[in-house]
Amino acid sequence: MASTQLVVVYPPASDGGRRVRVDDQFLGMAYGLLDVAEFLRRAGLDDADETYVQTTTLIEWRGGGPEKWAQG
Repeated sequence: MASTQLVVVYPPASDGGRRVRVDDQFLGMAYGLLDVAEFLRRAGLDDADETYVQTTTLIEWRGGGPEKWAQG
């Protein structure tokens, strides 16, 4: 995954999951920071962990930041 690609984490769905995509590729539904980190590792960002997910500017959080995992 090139560092110029933007990762988008969408607002929480009714079950608390958030869609994650990079450019036009859907990576999956995340239910927490570990899921987002795992998607990033699978996409080639080997050093991704919870701290990275919370602090990187590579991720655009929509509908709430990395602490938001439920609707409301």
